[in-house]
Amino acid sequence: MSNRRGALRAPRSLPSWAVRGLSLLGLVVFWWALAWGKGDPMVLPGPEIVLPRLVEEAASGALWQHLSITLWRVVQAFVAAMSLGLVLGILMGLMPRVNRWLDPWLVFFLNLPALVVIVLCFLWIGLNETAAIVAVAINKIPLVTAMMREGARALNGQLSDMAQVFGMTRVARLRHILLPQLAPHLASTARSGLSLIWKIVLVVEFLGRGQGIGFRIHLHFQMFDVTMVMVYALSFIAVMLAIETLILQPLERRARRWRDA
Repeated sequence: MSNRRGALRAPRSLPSWAVRGLSLLGLVVFWWALAWGKGDPMVLPGPEIVLPRLVEEAASGALWQHLSITLWRVVQAFVAAMSLGLVLGILMGLMPRVNRWLDPWLVFFLNLPALVVIVLCFLWIGLNETAAIVAVAINKIPLVTAMMREGARALNGQLSDMAQVFGMTRVARLRHILLPQLAPHLASTARSGLSLIWKIVLVVEFLGRGQGIGFRIHLHFQMFDVTMVMVYALSFIAVMLAIETLILQPLERRARRWRDA
């Protein structure tokens, strides 16, 4: 009886959104404590300085303009990298002969520094949008390929044999056998890919574009305006957190649901 009463009195856990909100609040408090300890707003401005400037920049419209440009570049590079990396990864995972030929290429591009790729694309293609998107995609494709190759290698061969015995068509195998098993790997790859791609996009904008979050950070860096550097950095991080929370995490939970059933 006493154990039952103790179980009834056990506190209920907080919902995930509340935990996430409290965690972010703790991060802001930690930031404020660091700024207060430093005591120099020119070096490390606190939230009470940065957040009003962020509101002013958003009200002027400049923040939304550069934010939308950067997001569009992220989307283009993300789609290109995921599409090509998905195909290459599955081919390398399912076909050992293809993997033997392409594995040295994969290792080479996995270890090629992102900065080198960006600079070479700007030199070879020019300081334009095509070079920017190509540079970001090239940096991401090898990682997508490597992760999806491991996903393809982990496929359950018995399920494929069962599908063959029951005479399932290729489309049915793809829909009911292949994609459900690859979905968790694809979701994880998408999450890690997005976090990497937007960082590389900022570097591309920093080095060779005239618009975007990276360009604005470069501009304020030249003027030693730490507050505005943090304004543009935090604005894009906030957007990425929203995408992660509202889109990517629910998709990943849905992709893993069949394994937990």
